Amino acid sequence: MGLPKESGFDLYPVYPSGENNLITDVPGVLVGHVTHHDGDINTGVTAILPRKEEWFRDKVIAGSSVINGFGKSVGLVQVDELGTIEAPILMTNTLSIGTCLTGMVKYMLRKNPAICKNTTSINCVVTECNDAAINDARGLHVAEEDVYKAVDTASVVFEEGAVGGGAGMTCMGFKGGIGSASRVIELGGKTFTVGGLVMTNFGGPGTFVIGGRHVGLEILNRRPKPVPDIGSIILVTATDLPLSARQTKRLANRAAAALGRVGSTMGTQSGDISIAFSTANVVEQYPEGPFSSINYIHDYYLDGVFTAAVEALEESVVSALWHAETTSGNGQTFRGFREVWEETQNNR
Repeated sequence: MGLPKESGFDLYPVYPSGENNLITDVPGVLVGHVTHHDGDINTGVTAILPRKEEWFRDKVIAGSSVINGFGKSVGLVQVDELGTIEAPILMTNTLSIGTCLTGMVKYMLRKNPAICKNTTSINCVVTECNDAAINDARGLHVAEEDVYKAVDTASVVFEEGAVGGGAGMTCMGFKGGIGSASRVIELGGKTFTVGGLVMTNFGGPGTFVIGGRHVGLEILNRRPKPVPDIGSIILVTATDLPLSARQTKRLANRAAAALGRVGSTMGTQSGDISIAFSTANVVEQYPEGPFSSINYIHDYYLDGVFTAAVEALEESVVSALWHAETTSGNGQTFRGFREVWEETQNNR
């Protein structure tokens, strides 16, 4: 997956991609979608499972970065305070945040009878972008059952494009959606994976850049008028590298570099939220003693990790647009970038 070689574009990567070129190349990570396409209804839910199971009992180390805060995500305050994630990360539309939060809470309560009874409460992370341009957002078509299904059907191989939470998203004047990619890096004689997944809903027409090539300008065949960078993007980075919570936050911060590479200026009305987590260590809900031993790499060796993450997220954005198919709703149509690009090339 990711951006196929036959696309003809080159992102000039420093690091090779993983087996499937998806975030799930990181061992243990799974992704599931529930998608609704029916007339003016174009929406859904995407779930990222940081581990195959026991998310609450054995939490992964994590951090987040609010690159621009025009967003309504929930759960990030505790992620940054405690440095952990203890439930699947959800992606959906803005007005379905509450429904997805309730659905995820109910799911976690069923799996963990001790929550809010014999132990602490649960912190669920739900992220959003506004798909109202081509989705009947006011209809609130995402249900709690969609959350259950997205989590229960999560797998290693999954679709990209106009699926899951990305079903109704638009980006750079084209159809947006879900995209993913991965990079493999060697450190200390061992091989590790850095994977990215995004939900794209940002940018203005003519601003799209692939590998330094201003493809948005080529399609418009003119300089675009200044337009605000309105929308949002959710960026998730996963790795099996041993990182501390502080280091995952540093990793999350680097997502801004990936956005700059594809042409985003992270405008005032764009909710640009980044989350990063490491599966290498776990933080136990029920520790055996007062002390914990966690290994993590020295900061000196993080530069390559940052590069791998930026590459994976950059390709994830491009892949989301490449795989997203033309979608109509609310009297508007947003064409898939691949369709428009191939049409442009054929007309030359």
